[in-house]
Amino acid sequence: MKHLDFDILVIGGGHAGVEAALVASHTGKRVGLISLDKTKLALMSCNPSVGGLGKSHIVKEIDALGGVMARATDATGIQFRKLNLSRGPAVWATRVQADRTAYNQYICQIINNDPNIEVIEAAADAILVENGQAVGVELDSGESVMAKAVIVCTGTFLGGLIHIGEKKIKAGRKGEKAAYKLTNSFRSLGFEVGRLKTGTPPRLDGTTIDYDLCEIQPGIEPKPYFSYDTKAIEIEQVPCFLTYTTKETKKIIQANLKKSPMFSGQIKSTGPRYCPSIEDKIYRFSDRDRHQIFLEPEGKNNSEVYPNGFSTSLPEDIQLKAIKTITGLENVKITQPGYAIEYDYCPAYQIKNSLETKLIANLYFAGQINGTSGYEEAAGQGLLAGLNASLKIDQEPPLILDRAESYIGVMIDDLVTRSTTEPYRMFTSRAEYRLCLREDNARDRLFDYANRYNLIPKEKYSQFTILQKETDLEMAKLSKIVISVAKLGKLADIFEKKENVSLADLLTVPGVEYDDIEPFIGSNGSYLSDADAIKERVSIFIKYKGYIKKQEREVSKFRNMESQFIPEDMPYNELNGLRNEAQEKFTRFKPISLGQASRIEGVTTGDIAALSVHVRKYSNKQKNRPEVE
Repeated sequence: MKHLDFDILVIGGGHAGVEAALVASHTGKRVGLISLDKTKLALMSCNPSVGGLGKSHIVKEIDALGGVMARATDATGIQFRKLNLSRGPAVWATRVQADRTAYNQYICQIINNDPNIEVIEAAADAILVENGQAVGVELDSGESVMAKAVIVCTGTFLGGLIHIGEKKIKAGRKGEKAAYKLTNSFRSLGFEVGRLKTGTPPRLDGTTIDYDLCEIQPGIEPKPYFSYDTKAIEIEQVPCFLTYTTKETKKIIQANLKKSPMFSGQIKSTGPRYCPSIEDKIYRFSDRDRHQIFLEPEGKNNSEVYPNGFSTSLPEDIQLKAIKTITGLENVKITQPGYAIEYDYCPAYQIKNSLETKLIANLYFAGQINGTSGYEEAAGQGLLAGLNASLKIDQEPPLILDRAESYIGVMIDDLVTRSTTEPYRMFTSRAEYRLCLREDNARDRLFDYANRYNLIPKEKYSQFTILQKETDLEMAKLSKIVISVAKLGKLADIFEKKENVSLADLLTVPGVEYDDIEPFIGSNGSYLSDADAIKERVSIFIKYKGYIKKQEREVSKFRNMESQFIPEDMPYNELNGLRNEAQEKFTRFKPISLGQASRIEGVTTGDIAALSVHVRKYSNKQKNRPEVE
């Protein structure tokens, strides 16, 4: 029987599904959010933290586009840190330890209070398709829920299988059922389906840990928040602790490697390269006698601790034996064993940059189904999928973020051009234009989109445009204020060939901060924006001005390649001058531009040169084709 119609159906209530549902709601769409358990929306299955290198940039971008992750993290954070402060602002990264339960409750409340969203507690068994378009979802109850678009955000629940030693448990998360029939639906529709693996450490009883033997890792003040809207929150931060494995840990794990599903052959799928299990680390780095383990609290009123760095799928008795050899954990109790989990995904060459699938119109994939790992990567995709599905319904073109304007754009482009065969994780090193893609300027890059699509209040956008204007005024002011080099003391040697120097030039000197030049500035006038925000922006913008100008020239070349579009029906197999490998890759990935084609693995500059000639010829041929009445 058919059930209640929606504009958009979202399958999965994880971080991707939540952002997709909320952004679709903001655009006025009626959303059905299909979740196996309506009380576990955006539950942090693994580490209860948000951010870190590269990932924090995505969270800032989600916030700039009106998403919820940044606000939820700030509201439920128990420890706030800023990483990489000894380096430049381009690689500064915010990392927040969140209260796992509070985060989940925060999200559930927002979803439940949204009048445009209805949570449907069920499993999705099949995608309903008519005339090549997704039109709904068949539930495990046999009901058919109809919609104009469907967004799939299944996380590890799609064909989920947990491994603990030789023990196998069908589940999407420990203690929760998974979705199995949906994979068959994808295969029947013609999608290629692969298998990936991730893992999680055991959870520990924090009252049984000897923290005196560990190294304290406190939060910092003032707290670095993710959301630009967050006001100061008065909380007592909870510390994390650093400890290490020992030679005895190594000895126990080496003696039991064959009992790990990874090494016994029980698990055949690929795991995350950048978050290996403790077994993998001991095996790959056999010359090292110890490895770092970060003890991270799961919440303020929760005694459970997450031992970051000790992901494992060893049998439970071996887990306990090994973890008791770690400094400070000699008497520890395990509250939940660690495990590996295998799940199904669809290699991302099958989606467009809009996250709509190439095979089925109005069907979108977001999150781990595309091969990514991490809450932040999933949430960024979910937001774009929700927005683009809404735009498609309104017959508007999709929002395609490119590599030069966002980390979300870098991630999606990486997925569709390289179609990762291992869980994808974001790093700042993946972004070639990272000098322009900093945490501090996410709004400068993306707020215009948020305003255009009504994802943020107009008042918020107006306030930011004032901040931008006042930042420009302050930079102009510093360029005009000139002081005598003789007054600079130790800094005079840097400008020995000059009599006078502007404050803007002075601010470019390494080690010189805004506070150092402030005595020469005089009155700041009557700026409407926050003075500290203006100071931070001015300092970063001026210090980076030369580097950014150079990178902007590179971005201009990049955008020129991106603007040379390739026709969708380009007959690659018929093109002379292309190597067989290039023909196969182009046919499979269907790049939308010469720029995107150039980033496909195995493609050479010669292939791009040949393709460029054919694109021009093909386009001219199409232009000169006579119209048929």
